[in-house]
Amino acid sequence: MTCPICHKRKANRFCPAKGEKICAVCCATEREVTIDCPSDCPHLIASRQYEDERREVDWSQLPFGDVKVSPSAFRGHETLLDTIAFAICDFAAQQRLLVDSDVIAALQALAESYQTLANGIYYEKPLDYRLQHELYTHLKDALGNYRKEEAARSAISSLRDGTVRDALIFFTQLGATRTNGRPKGRAFLDFLRSQFKWKGTAEAASSPLLILP
Repeated sequence: MTCPICHKRKANRFCPAKGEKICAVCCATEREVTIDCPSDCPHLIASRQYEDERREVDWSQLPFGDVKVSPSAFRGHETLLDTIAFAICDFAAQQRLLVDSDVIAALQALAESYQTLANGIYYEKPLDYRLQHELYTHLKDALGNYRKEEAARSAISSLRDGTVRDALIFFTQLGATRTNGRPKGRAFLDFLRSQFKWKGTAEAASSPLLILP
């Protein structure tokens, strides 16, 4: 049987996205490029493990490359990280077309807004792509609700705009180091789901988020 993609090589590897066999070369070159791979595809999982073992991070090329956020910045606000991760996973569960680049763009834009707010000015960067704009709004609303809930628990809120900014920068940089840059790539999203033990319900918000270096 000939590969239905290249029409040249022998089809010897089952592709769950296509529902048929394709050749190993097309699997490697078209994976998360033209093929919308499911997260449980064994070939996708193996390729990500291979890439993770060989990935070298150039910090200067990351968003906010001149900023390094210490975990101590979130002491007392660990649930803030949970809130952001849950909001991303929740939105992704509703929007199947969402990919890593959308998540990173929304996180970066919101982090930049909080960065200007910490300096006394609030500026929102418009996002033209629908999913990015909707995730931006979803995250913004989630953070707004988190602030209200914290204020209800305590007469004096200890959550500063700078802390929210740092959390958003943290996730933006985490996304940039976890994604593989492919157009249909969801390595960062799948990483969040695995670390967050995503359940697809509000119950997941109570699950601790483990962020690995």
